[in-house]
Amino acid sequence: MNDSLRRFSINQMTVKQLSLPELVDACLELGVPGVGLWREPVRQYGVAAAAELVRGAGLAVTTLCRGGFLTAIDPGERARALDDNRAAVEEAATLGTDTLVLVSGGLPAGSKDLHGARERIADALAVLGPYAAEHGVRLAIEPLHPMFASDRCVVSTLTQALDLAERFPAEQVGVTVDTYHIWWDDQAPAQIARAGAQGRIHTFQLADWTTPLPEGVLNGRGQIGDGSVDMREWKGYVEAAGYTGPIEVELFNEALWARDGREVLTETARRFVEHAG
Repeated sequence: MNDSLRRFSINQMTVKQLSLPELVDACLELGVPGVGLWREPVRQYGVAAAAELVRGAGLAVTTLCRGGFLTAIDPGERARALDDNRAAVEEAATLGTDTLVLVSGGLPAGSKDLHGARERIADALAVLGPYAAEHGVRLAIEPLHPMFASDRCVVSTLTQALDLAERFPAEQVGVTVDTYHIWWDDQAPAQIARAGAQGRIHTFQLADWTTPLPEGVLNGRGQIGDGSVDMREWKGYVEAAGYTGPIEVELFNEALWARDGREVLTETARRFVEHAG
């Protein structure tokens, strides 16, 4: 394995045009040691079959994305969300990863109550944290950029994520540090240190911020090196906080998805070495 790629992990969404077997083959060819997997394509392939494929190739599954969406008010919706997250925990355990990334969920239709939505996340974590721990899985709350607060994630900063996580043991609940979502926040470096002191940095993800954002904004995550984020600076923050684990590159980008997947993976590995290696 190329030592400069020792900590590199490719998130499956970055090259979603590749089937899981194609992704595994490309990782082996390029010496990529880890993959972050997504539930939908893994389920389509078969969770047990995916686990066997990846394990047989000697690849580490660094995370499973995603659980969460825990802000519903309706009791039936809340029960279904908890069931889905329990299933996600079980899938993570089967795949051999100890980290399930949580996107917490946006405001329920018609609601303007951010505080209430965040408290319902805490209520759900009180149920899911112990369940995850029983399966050897940690929950990693991912704060998303504030532009997603209404429809996708009411947790917008590492401060908010840690305020939730700290109600629970670190082996149950921690945080995801993703450069795309926090690079703008001048409090984030101190919050990374806070998370590290408690052993709550459960995964570190890279994506760049490029403008103009596309319509819909969700698929605006830029290739590392193309935008405004100093990747090596943020890597320095998490390492100073004690994080020594894998570093995932997770990109939602229509232009990248339109290209050959192996070419994108090759480019991403090269950019990782150049900007974060």
